[in-house]
Amino acid sequence: MAKDVAVIGVGQSYFVRGYEGSIRELAFEAFREAMQDAGITTKDIDASVFCSAPEYDKQRSPAGVLAEYLGLIPQPTFYIETVCSSSSTGVKVAYGMIKSGLHDVVVVLGFQKMSEITSAESQERMGRGADIQWESPFGTMMPAYYALYAQAYMAKNGLTHEDLMNVRIKSATYGQINERAVYRKAVTQADFDPNNPNARMAAPVAWPLRVGDACANADGSSCIILANAEKAKAFSKKPVWIIGIGAASEAVNMAARPDFSKGLRAPYIAAQQAYTMAGIKPSDVKVAEVHDCFTIAEIMAYEALGFAPVGEGKQLIREKATYKEGRIPVNVDGGLLSKGHPIGATGGSQIRTIVLQLRGEAGPMQVPGEPDIGLVHNVGGVGLYGNVTIFGR
Repeated sequence: MAKDVAVIGVGQSYFVRGYEGSIRELAFEAFREAMQDAGITTKDIDASVFCSAPEYDKQRSPAGVLAEYLGLIPQPTFYIETVCSSSSTGVKVAYGMIKSGLHDVVVVLGFQKMSEITSAESQERMGRGADIQWESPFGTMMPAYYALYAQAYMAKNGLTHEDLMNVRIKSATYGQINERAVYRKAVTQADFDPNNPNARMAAPVAWPLRVGDACANADGSSCIILANAEKAKAFSKKPVWIIGIGAASEAVNMAARPDFSKGLRAPYIAAQQAYTMAGIKPSDVKVAEVHDCFTIAEIMAYEALGFAPVGEGKQLIREKATYKEGRIPVNVDGGLLSKGHPIGATGGSQIRTIVLQLRGEAGPMQVPGEPDIGLVHNVGGVGLYGNVTIFGR
């Protein structure tokens, strides 16, 4: 386990449905917290990486605007986009910048103000995440794509609506205790009962997915500060080291993918790369954050990460193995399903959660037993991009 690059500061804004300020102010909320956490000033920062999905941004080339506002010029700044995995990709890029010796301390800031456009416009832009020549003209959108995977999984692996429901119930269990989350209400079986007139989660979206199976759009920002070993030891009392990184991509067109029942392929490849680099096994991971944009996505992630055999991810939620007290706690901050999904900020938020867990600073969400290895699984689009990052104390 090489300990060459560490996280020395983390920050996150509250995730909300309609942020009233500008993207500058939204970015500053996470940046301020991360800088205070690291105990450094802007003079200590060599470079910055900004991450978002630009189709939601009214500001063209936002990296320059935000770097100026945050006092990060004339240092170089870069802009990264891999849709929903943008800020974990930003961390990978910053890791490479530091490992190469080009820079000592790099800020990675992810943001998204999705409320700047209407829900209809947002759905249309999500649809354009597919191939605009061969797929999106037919009206395919994110829920429909993930529903295809859920259908295939149900047909082959015995997944039930109850399994999907239980993923959301777990998410809400922890969303209630995460003050930064959008959705902080308990969810019960009655909320998914189609015979219950007050059921909030039961309405169909794309069979077999229902309202409760989908995460919500949100506005938010996250900030991760990385440093080389020398600076990390000088600045931080509790550096959290990046010990493994993996990344892969997949065909955009669904027709080019071989077997939906086996889940998204890119995260499988990314996970194997990260485990090999870290020199660990899936059983060594003590706490994980996975990309649960839909309930089926969390179950597929269990298998991609080796927490369960292919087709058996459903058993983990049935046995409550992914609860805080379970064998492999997953998304004990509520995940995307409860926190919300401000696209460019999501990966950084996941990383912040794992860093706090490994530092023993996660408050009511803290996993017992002083976890020493944590993992982040962040997906862009419908598995178009897959990033897996492993952290160690």
